[in-house]
Amino acid sequence: MSSATKSNDAVTQTEAPMPAKIPWSPVVAVVFVVVIYFVSQLVGGLLLSIYPMVRHWSDGQANTWINNSVLAQFGYVVIAEGLMLLPLWWFLKRYKFGFGKLGLTRIKADDMLYALGGFMMYFFSYAILLSIATKAIPSLNVNQPQQIGFQTASGFGPLALTAISLVILPPIVEEILVRGFLYTSLKKSLPKIVAALITSIIFASAHLEFGSGAPLLWVAAIDTFTLSLVLCYLREKTGRLWASMGVHGLKNAIAFASLFIFHVR
Repeated sequence: MSSATKSNDAVTQTEAPMPAKIPWSPVVAVVFVVVIYFVSQLVGGLLLSIYPMVRHWSDGQANTWINNSVLAQFGYVVIAEGLMLLPLWWFLKRYKFGFGKLGLTRIKADDMLYALGGFMMYFFSYAILLSIATKAIPSLNVNQPQQIGFQTASGFGPLALTAISLVILPPIVEEILVRGFLYTSLKKSLPKIVAALITSIIFASAHLEFGSGAPLLWVAAIDTFTLSLVLCYLREKTGRLWASMGVHGLKNAIAFASLFIFHVR
């Protein structure tokens, strides 16, 4: 082997990304994600209820404002998403662990190509899995609507707030928390496929809409389970979160356009 070849090998070995050493256990990561997810929803709702109390509104007025005001629902999303990121920032800072090790490194040109390919992979995988599920469970309600709020959104301003709430914020925050923090933590001591399955089950469970008063939204769980498996694959394939954010954002953008622009229900 020539000296030049040896030198190139040395450079390659030096530049190869080292796997992140996770100083906390996978169990801690699972508990942390589940707790901050549900606590952020609870605290977000409580903080949002302060405004009607200050205005001395009746319960009926408060419920009408919370359920029908685009600004109120936007505020709730911003608060809830922020309350998921802040504890994560504190947790990582406590362990002197940077966001870059979760996949927030410099974006590359091929991330967009991976995102487009990943979306096609998700689309066809979901169609196949849903077809299997409907044949195995004839009672599965594939037309059950998901409660996403913003029913009264119309006009540029309200629609812009709705787009930020549904298309931009969730893909960023959820990818950092779930595919960045949770999946990275689980694959520390588990096979990657097992880590991806556990991550996807937790992610899907969060979309069952517990406590909504409606039947559990199994079709959304199947959807998000399939999506999460693809996003974990992209996280592993690229070593970054940008492609998974792209797929997640594209999926939400299509849903937003269908519901609020073309009014497909």
